[in-house]
Amino acid sequence: MRVIDLSVPIEEGPSEMTEPKIGRENHSAGSQIMQAIFQCAEKDLPGGLGWANDHITLMTHTGTHLDAPYHFSPTSEGKPARTIDQVPLEWCFSDGFVLDMRHKADGARIEAADVEQALKKINYVVKPFDIALIMTGADKYWGSPEYGNKGCGMGREATLWLIDKGVKIMGIDAWGFDRPFVHIAEEFGQTGDSKIIWEAHFAGIEREYCHIEKLANLDLLPPSGFKVACFPVKITGASAGWTRAVALAP
Repeated sequence: MRVIDLSVPIEEGPSEMTEPKIGRENHSAGSQIMQAIFQCAEKDLPGGLGWANDHITLMTHTGTHLDAPYHFSPTSEGKPARTIDQVPLEWCFSDGFVLDMRHKADGARIEAADVEQALKKINYVVKPFDIALIMTGADKYWGSPEYGNKGCGMGREATLWLIDKGVKIMGIDAWGFDRPFVHIAEEFGQTGDSKIIWEAHFAGIEREYCHIEKLANLDLLPPSGFKVACFPVKITGASAGWTRAVALAP
């Protein structure tokens, strides 16, 4: 099996709306700490150097991450919504398939008909617990300020359509699962239709599901016939968890 990295890094840069802060503690600094802990001298450490460490301040939604139902609402399907530590791990390792939506314009809504057409094109029938990966091409802009406004996004009906087929986890290679905020705000300003605000996320109030945001390299995958692993970091009571999402392909 080939292991294909589907994740973007956690790094300082212009692609995150809330940029993480990363402090580096080099080997010289680590030496000073180790000398204090072990009551030793610099000469007692290899080359006089100690360990390296990093201190990071960031959101649980930084980098590639899995959103829990609790992110969308306090309730899902009329019950308390699961936090990230409550998401069943069985959901996070399953067969995957790719829906190619790169033909759709930035800010376009992915409809249920788009999903059906994409599935027909790859001759794939969705089964329960499949992991659906939405390819928009936005990941190619990672590292640039344009990243957050690139790609199309899932609509409510398309999200519910996949959930009804038994999909518990979906993912997208854009900044967010919904359409980029700038496009939603523009349409709301023109129409006043509040139903378009965060519609794919809010679908999780009606039907329980999770999604992965900020995926990458979906163009390296076959349309189907691979496994996806997206186990989130276990953070008690959190709305999301970072994940090193990977695909296992023949």
